[in-house]
Amino acid sequence: MERTDVIIFGAGLIGLTLAIALDRHGLSSVLVDPADPEATLAPAFDGRATAISSSSWRMLQTIGATAGLESEICPIARIRASEGLGPGGILFDPADDQDPLGYMLENRLLRAALHRCAAQAPNVTLLMPGRAAEVVRDAAGVRVALEDSRVVVAPLLVGAEGRNSPTREAAGIAMARWRYDHDAIVATVEHERSHENTAYEIFYPAGPFAILPMLPGTRSAIVWSVARADAPALVDLPDRAMAAEIEKRMGGFLGTVRMAGPRWTYKLGFHHAATITGERLALAGDAAHGIHPIAGQGLNLGLRDVAALAQVLVEGARLGLDLGDAQLLGRYQRWRSLDSLMVASVTDALTRIYGVPGRAASAVRRLGMGLVQRIGPLRDQLMAEARGETGDQPLLLRGLNI
Repeated sequence: MERTDVIIFGAGLIGLTLAIALDRHGLSSVLVDPADPEATLAPAFDGRATAISSSSWRMLQTIGATAGLESEICPIARIRASEGLGPGGILFDPADDQDPLGYMLENRLLRAALHRCAAQAPNVTLLMPGRAAEVVRDAAGVRVALEDSRVVVAPLLVGAEGRNSPTREAAGIAMARWRYDHDAIVATVEHERSHENTAYEIFYPAGPFAILPMLPGTRSAIVWSVARADAPALVDLPDRAMAAEIEKRMGGFLGTVRMAGPRWTYKLGFHHAATITGERLALAGDAAHGIHPIAGQGLNLGLRDVAALAQVLVEGARLGLDLGDAQLLGRYQRWRSLDSLMVASVTDALTRIYGVPGRAASAVRRLGMGLVQRIGPLRDQLMAEARGETGDQPLLLRGLNI
């Protein structure tokens, strides 16, 4: 029988980051994931690139998880949002002495870096592939019997398996959940002109179209939201035809476009757990909430969960508390519930607002963007939100050890 401080189900980006953060502060964890690590680290496993907020990047640096990534990230110096290709819109352009709005990084590179870091962490045990045959959570603690006959016990179980979390379902936690009538097409392109570290969010009646800067300066990630019925035909277009469609939606401002890799489609939906804690249980990341990528906050929302949960557990351990204590978990619930609900609600509202067809709706959206552009304090607040620098920030997000 193996004893540890925390058992984590799910060795994705969230589970790995939490395990590393706990290790850096002297707490042990066992990560259990049924996936083959060779498969999850393969380039074809995940074609997405993620906008990592400045605060999330500070946390990754603080826990020592960014080795080898500094040369791979592309700072997001500014964000330009517009209604179609018309004039106006909003330009988020921080002052030179401020942090970038975020950093673009390929998910596969971040996953590989986290795996390397976890493999070297003395307090992290990675059971991958590994499957739980039985899970018991009760007043005495958490007991997990694995299919290979190993038994792991701990005071706390963390569910970080993603949107379809079996741990959440087994706990009977109620969910608000719905599907959007859109799929996201994700691809990487090369273009003639430099993006100058600018991210573009272009709102079309059929769905938002994001151009996200990557290294070098003539390479970008595309996240294109299309009607679900149209996605199969679009994603199967020949490279030249696909590049032409993307170039048309760019309006030609980055010049000639060519495809620079494979493309993927992802179903878009919303879900939000009624509670993110249970008896000796905490949920983090997509197991707790899943949002539309319209604001690029999905992974960052999960990393904020990690920062808050790590701080609650580390501070609790220093006080000699049971890490599965209901009052301790209540602190995590209170800390994260409002922020996650607000971000989820705002992204859902934006998705619906920008999905309303017609000239009148378009005119109202243009008016709203114009007001944001003219009201400096509001624009500054939105930039702070993009950086993840609002509210009661956990210490790790400020670049400080717990």
